[in-house]
Amino acid sequence: MKKGTHPENYRLVAFKDMSNDDVFITKSTANTKETIEVEGVEYPLIKLEISRTSHPYYTGKSKLVDTAGRIDKFKNKYAKFKK
Repeated sequence: MKKGTHPENYRLVAFKDMSNDDVFITKSTANTKETIEVEGVEYPLIKLEISRTSHPYYTGKSKLVDTAGRIDKFKNKYAKFKK
């Protein structure tokens, strides 16, 4: 690899999907103060809401999201700007 291409803090980092506890390790420059031990090795930890193991597009499972309340709330909030 060409020297000076990557920043100094380019290192192995563990990413953890909080919805299903899946952990995968890849290189990153993301800053974090938390760590996790994976197979006896300690890595910096980045927590994710969703990843390839829990995203509906990749898993084929869709989650029902209640948006009716949000839409009504939005309409009520901005109704005063109607012409």
